Amino acid sequence: MIQAADVAERLPFDRLVPALRSAFVSGAEVPTRHHHDVGAAGTLLLMPCWVDGGFLGVKVAGVFPGNRDHGMPSLHSTYLLCDATTGEQLAVLDGAELTRRRTIATAALAADYLARPNAQTLLVVGSGAVASLAAHAYSAIRPVEDVLVWNVRPAGAEALAAAMRDDGFDARAVTDLATAAAEADIISCATLATTPLLHGAWLRPGVHVDLVGSFRPDMREADDELVGTGSLFIDTMDAIEESGDLTQSLRDGALSAEDIRATLTGLCRGEHAGRRDAAEITVFKSVGTALTDLAAATVVYESVTGTSRG
Repeated sequence: MIQAADVAERLPFDRLVPALRSAFVSGAEVPTRHHHDVGAAGTLLLMPCWVDGGFLGVKVAGVFPGNRDHGMPSLHSTYLLCDATTGEQLAVLDGAELTRRRTIATAALAADYLARPNAQTLLVVGSGAVASLAAHAYSAIRPVEDVLVWNVRPAGAEALAAAMRDDGFDARAVTDLATAAAEADIISCATLATTPLLHGAWLRPGVHVDLVGSFRPDMREADDELVGTGSLFIDTMDAIEESGDLTQSLRDGALSAEDIRATLTGLCRGEHAGRRDAAEITVFKSVGTALTDLAAATVVYESVTGTSRG
């Protein structure tokens, strides 16, 4: 078992972001993932992926938002890595650490195409496992200098801002989300919200918004105006069926499928140029893909074993 600390050590963002870029360019076999509601408590996700002649992996993840009320993580996950030619089981990795790192690294990868080159002020919305890594991930692709942190529970924002300062960031907690959003060059929203937190009326020209949290139709982090105002990009086409940020706007007529500019694969392969000018508002919505799990697990395994399959 490759434990969380070892996964984290072997996935610095200056290594992980390029690995994800390569994975989106080369592609893989990614079957439709399984979603299973576990009563009203949570969601079970099964996410397989493989590359012919390379690795095969599957993640089993449970997302239980109510855990936060008991001081427990919302996500519990395990990743099984196998040989795609023989089926031999090669390693078991801590899936929670793998997931939070590949999730925010995917957002940073998209921002490398969509955020202004001189973006310096980052607003982090949320204070959970993924949000806590946002400053580290974005600083791998942009010159982040100032970090603002907002959370529905102010104490969470204060704690995360303090931890970021310990890591060398100029970070401070904020309580007025509208004002902070109007100051930001990049907004990274990583929550389990079911009603919009961010509003399009708050955005200034040139901002890039990253919506990480919503992965079910009943979850959303942004209002219709925000989703409809910006140039919209998504990680995979699954997003238009899985994320409430999109499904609800599509249902209400505030958004159409034709409004989506490109997927992350299209950006990485150069099929879309990304940001067009300094004033453009860009929005990236991700729901997660097993491709990124496999890419991250491959980096960890090859680092641990000292091997490479090229």
